[in-house]
Amino acid sequence: MADNAGLENHRIKSFKNKGRDVETMRRHRNEVTVELRKNKRDEHLLKKRNVPQEESLEDSDVDSDFKGQNVTLDAILQNATSDNAVIQLSAVQAAKLLSSDRNPPIDDLIKSGILPILVKCLERDDPSLQFEAAWALTNIASGTSAQTQAVVKSAVPLFLRLLHSPHQNVCEQAVWALGNIIDGPQCRDYVISLGVVKPLLSFINPSIPITFLRNVTWVIVNLCRNKDPPPPMETVQEILPALCVLIYHTDINEAVWFLSNITAGNQQQVQAVIEAGLIPMIIHQLAKGDFGTQKEAAWAISNLTISGRKDQVEFLVEQNVIPPFCNLLSVKDSQVVQVVLDGLKNILIMAGDEASTIAEIIEECGLEKIENLQQHENEDIYKLAFEIIDQYFSGDDIDEDPSLIPETTQGGTFNFDPASNMQTKEFNF
Repeated sequence: MADNAGLENHRIKSFKNKGRDVETMRRHRNEVTVELRKNKRDEHLLKKRNVPQEESLEDSDVDSDFKGQNVTLDAILQNATSDNAVIQLSAVQAAKLLSSDRNPPIDDLIKSGILPILVKCLERDDPSLQFEAAWALTNIASGTSAQTQAVVKSAVPLFLRLLHSPHQNVCEQAVWALGNIIDGPQCRDYVISLGVVKPLLSFINPSIPITFLRNVTWVIVNLCRNKDPPPPMETVQEILPALCVLIYHTDINEAVWFLSNITAGNQQQVQAVIEAGLIPMIIHQLAKGDFGTQKEAAWAISNLTISGRKDQVEFLVEQNVIPPFCNLLSVKDSQVVQVVLDGLKNILIMAGDEASTIAEIIEECGLEKIENLQQHENEDIYKLAFEIIDQYFSGDDIDEDPSLIPETTQGGTFNFDPASNMQTKEFNF
């Protein structure tokens, strides 16, 4: 939990934009996002190793037998090539157990030469053997980049083939393995080139179990995670419609996290999100979602205010984002409050000469909250709140505008004309 808090604090500090240009902010944000995602993935992997997926009673008995024995790696290697199906399956399960330890001997497993044997098992028409071998390879691929590459070279095409297996547990394990393998832009682009997107999207349907759907969503997120270079634009455009389904799923907040990752990209990616009709959905989650989803939606909005063009930020405001955005200024989570303040300030800056129009919207739904935040215990928050108030709500600009100063009469009194200098403004950056 302490590690998570540290990562979140780092994420917030990197989001702070004072004195930074857009490219610097984007680079820092991407680095922290990758770190957060890696941390979440490691937590999921640890859970997967400690909590086995559904297995038959016989499989569980075999696992227990191997736990109670001192089985050497040489013995596992020898038995994994046995012509006896039961012995071979037991040996592959033993390899899975070795790779499932908290500190698994992955390098020893690779050096032993068992990888080609496990890959060969993926080709066998035996769903139990495919499942166990895929699990072992999944754990090996969860290690270092070098260990991942050892699996990539031979197993990826077979994992893609297993996505079409009639056995759901085999499909899900293949999905999990691919999620571990997509650990950087090179592996990502390789997997995309082999056609991973369509079978992944085919799993998004009402009948899929929620645990399976979470894994599929996680892999889709990984496909668009790295920004140096970004994923192919056609891949992003192919994936975005699926988010229209996932974003309303009550158990999937990964979908909104995915969108916050896309809006942190380039202006072309931001435009793809807009054209896919996802901005109203993000705003809906910002207003109506649970707090975890609202938090991710706030990041998606704030990222867009950095990455987007003027017209894209204008579209965001036209979709009435400011009221639900301002509502989050009263939450207890300091990280969320600062993200919202940063986003509001970015919108005001982007508006330029039309900042007064934005200020009027904020005044109706969030000014009092911002004023109260000037007393916040978090130094960054109260400074940012003060800057917004000072720059956009202090009223000093009225005194500086000669056209707003009333004329004086011969008697020295002011002559007010209520009809003068009054204009009806439309929102237009």
